[in-house]
Amino acid sequence: MRILLVEDDPMIGEAVSLALRDAAYAVDWVRDGVTAQQVMGDHEHQAILLDLGLPRRDGLEVLRRARRDGLALPVIVITARDGVEDRIQGLDLGADDYVLKPFDMKELLARLRAVVRRQGGHSAPVLDNGIVTLDPATRVATSADAQATLGAREFALLHALLLRPGRILARSELEGHIYGWNEEVESNAVDFLIHGIRRKLGSTVIRNVRGAGWMVDAPR
Repeated sequence: MRILLVEDDPMIGEAVSLALRDAAYAVDWVRDGVTAQQVMGDHEHQAILLDLGLPRRDGLEVLRRARRDGLALPVIVITARDGVEDRIQGLDLGADDYVLKPFDMKELLARLRAVVRRQGGHSAPVLDNGIVTLDPATRVATSADAQATLGAREFALLHALLLRPGRILARSELEGHIYGWNEEVESNAVDFLIHGIRRKLGSTVIRNVRGAGWMVDAPR
């Protein structure tokens, strides 16, 4: 899963980026409101972590414009503004959640998982298509044949497929879920990761659609 982090504080940005990558997210980090506005509509991300006290354009204005322009991605505000009116304004402008600094990174990750689940129409914390289940909190996947803790990029790939069961995802789409802007896309990385997942969970977990991409079956 690919996250857009909008944060101007270098220490907080570095810490959050590292924690997200350790949790198997690809991260793109921008440091001002104007740049954030420019990249929000590129359809590469699955969620946004948005600071409010940004240079060049305030985070609330970024949020207001994004929702006005039809951006439907989940947005979690991360800010030191702790006033009730600030929280009300942020939520009324379209934030899906509001987290105050300093925050516990485990809590932020849990809130991120929750808003992404809701965005994808999933209420249960575990993704399940009847063939394989995946727990985003632990990266443990279970099939009829086996149970395994997936590597970070294996998890990101299977998570992307299970959020859209029955839909074919092309190679470029899957690469977009597992690599950030500054990461070099490795040759045949998708094939390598799918091979690893099948080896751990069974060959029927992920289907190849020749000439189009890969998919997991929709629940029956």
